[in-house]
Amino acid sequence: MERYLSDPPDGGYGWVVVTSAFFIMGLTAAVFKNFGLFFLEIQSHYDVLTSTTSWVTSTTIAVFHLGAPLASALSMHLSHRAVIMVGGLLAASGMIIASLGLSLPWMYLSMGVLQGLGISFSWIPANSMVSHYFKRWRPIAYAIASSGECIFAMGFSPFFQWLIDSYSWQGSLLIIGGLQLNLCVCGALMKSLPAAQTSIQDKPVLDTKEESRTSKKGTFQCSLIRRPELLLYIMFSILAAAGFFIPPLFLVPYANSLGMEQYWAASVLSVLALADLLGRLVCGWLANLRLMRNLQLLTMVVTALGVVLLLFPIAQSYWSILVFASLYGFLFGCVVAIHVTTIVDIVGLEGFDSALGLFMLFRSSGGFVGPPAAGWLVDWTHDFSASFYLSGLCLVVSGVFVVLVDRLVEKKKTQTTRLLC
Repeated sequence: MERYLSDPPDGGYGWVVVTSAFFIMGLTAAVFKNFGLFFLEIQSHYDVLTSTTSWVTSTTIAVFHLGAPLASALSMHLSHRAVIMVGGLLAASGMIIASLGLSLPWMYLSMGVLQGLGISFSWIPANSMVSHYFKRWRPIAYAIASSGECIFAMGFSPFFQWLIDSYSWQGSLLIIGGLQLNLCVCGALMKSLPAAQTSIQDKPVLDTKEESRTSKKGTFQCSLIRRPELLLYIMFSILAAAGFFIPPLFLVPYANSLGMEQYWAASVLSVLALADLLGRLVCGWLANLRLMRNLQLLTMVVTALGVVLLLFPIAQSYWSILVFASLYGFLFGCVVAIHVTTIVDIVGLEGFDSALGLFMLFRSSGGFVGPPAAGWLVDWTHDFSASFYLSGLCLVVSGVFVVLVDRLVEKKKTQTTRLLC
C-alpha cells in the first residue's frame, strides 16, 4: 500500500496547496451554488416544468459524485495536478457549450455531464491534497480551503445576476466558462508529496526513481465498502446529499414567489454564503480543539440543520428569510467543514482517497434524486415550501446514521486498546 515518506508537513508548501484549493472550491462549488439564479431563466427559455428544469442541476450533482471514484483513481495513478487541470478544461467547455442554448438535452450534456465531471476532477483531488499535507491542522486547513466556496459565492451572487441582466443567461454562462479555465492554473500549483511503497511492517525508504515509479501503482481499495462503519457513513451521505442540494436551488424561486425582487433574492444568497463561511471556520476551529469527537460534532450540526430547514417556510418576509438563510448557511458550513475530513477518522489516511471516491459515488444517488423529487413536490403542491420540508426531513434522518457510525468506531477503538493491553 502507498504511504508518505514522513508525516504530513503540517505547513510549508501545504499552505500553497490550501490557497490553490481555496480558489478551486470557489470556481467549482461556488459556481454550482449559484445555479439557482439561472433556474427561472432556463425554465422560461425552454418553457418546461420545474421538475424538468431540476434535472439539469440533478445531472450535474450525479455526474459530480459518480466521477469521484474515477477522479480518485486517476489521481493515484497519474497525479492530482494533471487531474485538476483536465477538470478545469471539462468544466469550462461545459459552460461554453451550454451558453449556445441549443436544446434542453444539450443542457443536460453540457451543464450536467461536462460541468459535473469537471467539478469532480477538480474538487476531489484538491480535497485529497489538503488532507495529505496536514495532520494536526487538518480540520482548520480544510475549513480555510473550503471557505473559498463561500467567499466566491458571496461575490458571485450579485455578479451573476448583473451578468444575466447585462448579457442574458447565455452570455453569462460563456463568461463563467472563461473564469473556470483558471482551474488549470490552480491545478498547476498542486505539487504531490513524495511517496514510498510499504507493507504493514516498515520497509527501507525507496530511492527517488523507485518512488516515482511505485507512487503511480496505488490501487483503488474497493474492499473498504465492506467496513460497516463506512457503509453506514455512506448511508448518511446519501440522505444528506438529498437534502444538501435542494435549498440553494429553490431559495431564489421561493423568495420570488413571495413577491421579492430578483436582486433582493440574490442578496439572500450572498448573506447565506457569508454565514456558510463563518460556519466552516468556527466548526473547523472547534474540531481542531478536539473538545469532542468529529462524529459527535457532525451529529449535532446536521440535526440542527435539518430542523432549521423544516422551519424555513415560516419565513414570509425578506428579513425573516434572511434570518433563516443565515442559520441554514452557518449550519451547512459546519457540516461541510468536517464531513469529509471525518472519513480519515473512519478508515485512516491511507484509505482516505479510495474511501472519498466511494463516499462520493454512492452519495450521487441522493444528489440525483433530491432536486427532481423536490421539483415534483413543488409542481404537485404549487408551493416551494414543500422542497424545504423534504430537505429538512432527509437531513434529520441522516443524523441517526452518524450516531451509529460513531458507536461502531468507538467500539473498534476499545477492542483494539484491549488487544494491545
